[in-house]
Amino acid sequence: MVDLRLLRFFIAIFEENNITSAANRCFVSQPSLSAGLKQLEEELGGQLFERSKKGVKPLDSAHYLYPLAVKLVEEASKLPGLFMAKASRQKLRLAVMPDLSQRRLAGFLQQVNQAIDKLDLELVDYQSPADCRLSIDSLRHEDEVFFPLWEEDYVLCVPKDHTLAQVDSLRPEQLNGFDFIECPPCEAHQQTIGLLACSNMSLNLVAKAESKSLVMSLVLAGFGVSFLPDGLIEDEPRLKQVKFDGPRMFRRIGLCYPSHQAVAPTLATLLRHLAARPN
Repeated sequence: MVDLRLLRFFIAIFEENNITSAANRCFVSQPSLSAGLKQLEEELGGQLFERSKKGVKPLDSAHYLYPLAVKLVEEASKLPGLFMAKASRQKLRLAVMPDLSQRRLAGFLQQVNQAIDKLDLELVDYQSPADCRLSIDSLRHEDEVFFPLWEEDYVLCVPKDHTLAQVDSLRPEQLNGFDFIECPPCEAHQQTIGLLACSNMSLNLVAKAESKSLVMSLVLAGFGVSFLPDGLIEDEPRLKQVKFDGPRMFRRIGLCYPSHQAVAPTLATLLRHLAARPN
């Protein structure tokens, strides 16, 4: 690798056309500058200047090297500033659960960007270590604080060509016997199954999936009907929402962060901004 100091010597000689003037400009002795030029020429494998009593004259190789050398030296001079700017940015590592409304997630991230200047935000997998987690309240750990952000109602979703798509509203007992796709971790699904069981009715559980997105894929594929968060399906034109005349089923989304340790300064700034939002 070429020494940047030697490139600076070369630039000075090229611009001054004189060894003595270039040495004064670089605050080195003339012998040191000449030795540096000789070292550079040896490293590059060719002569750069034609020397004479009148001074030095750049050769074609010098004209070719000059713009490259100037660019390298300028970029190198910017490095300390770039690293300082990076170090001064506020960092926040956020773990995001799957199956969230992309529209509402984008709106929340916009608030994060507005709340924190010079933010270096990293979104990571839900199971990864993070400063905080965007999750639902039922998944909050015992040692975490939950800061609510928004709510999503569970709605009955059916394909547009399904029999129930023609119904304006549906009572719980009218689901009896219909093919149903279950999401075992979902409280809304368990609540519906329990509600029907109390009336000696049951759903025909034809499939199950571990995530809401997979449940939606099964509904779209025609396996059956299911309850899904309204935020998740708001941009899916192939599904029909049927009004369900039963207890309200919803999930609350918010930020989970450790209660047993000091809140990171960046997260504290965000929480203050969110707390000041108009309801």
